[in-house]
Amino acid sequence: MRKTILILMLGLAGAAIVFFVCAFRADTQVRERFQGRVWELPAKVYARPLQLYPGMALVPDLFEEELKFLGYRRETFAKDLKDPGRYCRTGDTFDLFCRAFDFGDEARPARRTRIIIQKGQVTALTLPDGREREDERLDPVFLGGFYPGSMEDRVLVTLAGIPDLLGKTIVAVEDRNFYAHHGIDLKSIFRAIFVDLKTRSFSQGGSTLTQQLAKNFFLSREKSLIRKINELFVAGILERRFTKDEILEAYLNEVYLGQDGNRAIHGFGLAADFYFGKSLDRLGPGEIALLVGMLKGPSFYNPRQSPDRAKARRNLVLELMKEQDLISPALMEKARSAPLNVVPKPAPGHHSPFSYYLDLIKRQLLKEYREADLRTMGLRIFTALDPQVQVAAEQGTAGFMKNRDKNLEAGVVVTSRTSNEIQAVVGGKAFRAGGFNRALDVRRPIGSLVKPAVYLTALAQPDRYTVVTPVSDGPLTVKLADNRTWQPKNYDRQYHGTIPLYQALVHSFNVSTVRLGMDLGLVRVADTLGKLGQAPEKPYLPSMLLGSVDMSPIQVAQVYHTLASGGFYTPARAILAVYTPEGSPLRRYPLTVTQTVDPAPVFLMNKLLQAVVARGTGKNLEQWLAPGMGIAGKTGTSSDLRDSWFAGFSGSRLAVVWIGRDDNTSCGLTGATGALQVFGRVMSRIPNIPLNPAVPESIEWGAVTPDTGQLTRDDCPTAYAMPFIKGSKPPETGSCRAVPGKPNSGHFFDWLKKVFR
Repeated sequence: MRKTILILMLGLAGAAIVFFVCAFRADTQVRERFQGRVWELPAKVYARPLQLYPGMALVPDLFEEELKFLGYRRETFAKDLKDPGRYCRTGDTFDLFCRAFDFGDEARPARRTRIIIQKGQVTALTLPDGREREDERLDPVFLGGFYPGSMEDRVLVTLAGIPDLLGKTIVAVEDRNFYAHHGIDLKSIFRAIFVDLKTRSFSQGGSTLTQQLAKNFFLSREKSLIRKINELFVAGILERRFTKDEILEAYLNEVYLGQDGNRAIHGFGLAADFYFGKSLDRLGPGEIALLVGMLKGPSFYNPRQSPDRAKARRNLVLELMKEQDLISPALMEKARSAPLNVVPKPAPGHHSPFSYYLDLIKRQLLKEYREADLRTMGLRIFTALDPQVQVAAEQGTAGFMKNRDKNLEAGVVVTSRTSNEIQAVVGGKAFRAGGFNRALDVRRPIGSLVKPAVYLTALAQPDRYTVVTPVSDGPLTVKLADNRTWQPKNYDRQYHGTIPLYQALVHSFNVSTVRLGMDLGLVRVADTLGKLGQAPEKPYLPSMLLGSVDMSPIQVAQVYHTLASGGFYTPARAILAVYTPEGSPLRRYPLTVTQTVDPAPVFLMNKLLQAVVARGTGKNLEQWLAPGMGIAGKTGTSSDLRDSWFAGFSGSRLAVVWIGRDDNTSCGLTGATGALQVFGRVMSRIPNIPLNPAVPESIEWGAVTPDTGQLTRDDCPTAYAMPFIKGSKPPETGSCRAVPGKPNSGHFFDWLKKVFR
C-alpha cells in the first residue's frame, strides 16, 4: 500500500513538474510574442505622390483618372464633400477633400482644397475660404503589396487613435464583463457548455475577448476540447502579464473581418477603409455598429453580398448601444434609418491595377531584400510610377491595337528625360492581366534603333567626320569571317550615291551606315553602345550595324536616355524610397549621374534625331505632335518585319515602343507604321515641353547648302546653319545660288538654326 501511495505521489510530483515547466515555457512564449506584436505585415507599394502647384501642366481628364485609381468618390456638389476621399468636378475645377497621409518626409492631415485648371495648366490652389495655397500633395495611388503566405492584411491602429465609441461597443457586444473578469467568464462558459451538451456540438463559444484573442493570435480555429483548454490557459497568461487596454488594442488589430479575393481583411483599421473608404477615426455610430456586428460572422453579415442581413445586424447592435447608454435614442434612430454607406467593392487588393509596373518593382526589390522580409516587415515603398502617364500609355497602346490582328503585342516604357525615373510600363495589351512582361523580357533585334550609336561613334572623331562629311550609299560587299559575303540593301532597294552624313541617318539608309560602321570598326561601335548603357554581346558581327543586337524596351530606354540627357548616364529608377512601418527611412534611391560620352557629339546626334522626325523616317509623328515640340527619335524595323520599334524624347519625357508577336513571326509593320504611331498617341495625351538641347561651348555653326551639304557663305539666302565641333568646320566650298522670286522657305531642315542675312 505504501509503495502504491509513493508511486502515486511521485507521479503527481512529476506531473506537477511537467505542468510547471510547460506553464513556464508557455508563459515565456506568449509574453515574448505578444510584447513584440509580430504580425506579418505585407509591404505596400505606392505610386509617386502627386505634387500640385500653380503653373504646372495638368490634363483634367487624366487627373480625374488618377482620382478614380485613388478611390476618390465623385459628388455632384462641393457642399457634399463631407468626408476625405471625395471630389467634385465642375468643368476643369476640382474640389477635393484630401485624405490624411504620411508621406515619410511629412504627414498631411485630411483637408479640403480647390484646384483650378485652365488650358491644361493649374492656375490656382485655394482653401475653402478662398485663401491661396502654394502647393498640394495628394495621397499616392496604392499599386499593390507583397503578402505573407497567410495572405493576411491589416492597418495597425492604437487604442488612443480610435473612436472611444468603437472600443466601448466592442466590449458591450462581445464581452460585457471584459474589465471585470480575469480572462475567463465562468458564467458564460457554463452557459455555453450547457447548450453544447444539449445539442451535442461545440457550437457555443462563451469566449471572452481575451479568449478570442488567444485563439486567433496563438492557436488554431479548430473546435475541440483540447483547443478550448489551451485557449483558457493562454487567456490566463495574457490577463496576468498584460493590461486590459493592451489586450483590447491587440484584439482590434487581430480580429478577422472579411475577405478580398485571396486577401484576408484583419483588424478594424483596414476594415474601415475596405468597407467605407475611411480612416477608423472618421466612422460614425452606424458604421461602427456594422463592423462590430460583423464580428459574429464576417461572411454571413457581409454588407456587399447580404446587405439586408447586414443592416438587420447593424440595427440590433445600435439597439444594444442605446441600451448601454453609448448613444442617445435620437442618434440610434438616425443611424438605423441611414443606408449602409458601404463603398463599391474595390479591385481585389492582391491584384495591382498596374501589375506590369509592380512586376518591375518586385524584381528591383529582390536584389536588395529577402522575399520573406517583403512579405512580413510592413515596408512602405514609394515608386516613380505616374498614374496619369501610365493611363496615357495604356490608352495610346489600346488605340493603336483596336481592330488589329489579335496576335499583335506591345511593350512600352516611359521615363523622365531629366531623372530617368520610370513613369509607366506597359507589358502587354491586356493591361490588368499581368503575366509575361514584354517591356522587360521581350528581347528582340532593335533594327535601325542601333544606328545612332554608329553615327555617334563617327561624330566623336571630329577630325574625320562631321554632320556634312560625304558618305557613299553605293553598292557594298562585306566579307564575313567564314569567307561568305554580305551585301546590305536599303529598305527602298535603291542606292543614293554620295550624300552628306546627316542624310544617311535622317533617311535611315542601310548601305551607307554599314560602310561607315565598318570604317569605324565594330569594336568602337560596340564600345559606344556600352557607354550609352547596353553593350552588345560578343562576337561582334557586321549585322550588328543594322540592329541584329537583341534588347528589351527597357534596355533601349536606357540607351536613348543617355543621348537624351546629353551624354550623361543615369541608371533607370523605379523605386524612390523605402520606409519602415513606423515611418523611418530605410533606404533612399538618390539620382546618380555619370558622364560617359562627350556632350558635343551627343548634341550633334540629337539634332540629327530631331531631323529624323522633322524630315526623315519619323515624319508621320506630325499627325499627333506639333513640329514645334522638336521631338527627337528613331524608327527601327527588324528583318522580315518581325519587330516594329520607335524610341524618342521630348524636353520632358522619353518613350520606347515595341510592337510584334510573341511567336516572333512577321507583324507586318515597320517602325513608322507601328511603334511610331503608338508613341505619337501616348505622347500626345500627356504634357510635354519642347526639346531644345543645350548647346555645348565647343559647338560652332556654319552655313550649309541643303542640297549638297557643303559649307557656303553666311549670307547665302538658301543656307542653313549646321552645328560643328569647334575646329572641324570644313573650308567654304559650296556655291551660293539664289532662287529668283522664291523666299528662303526652309524647305529642308526646319529644325536648324537659320542664318539671318
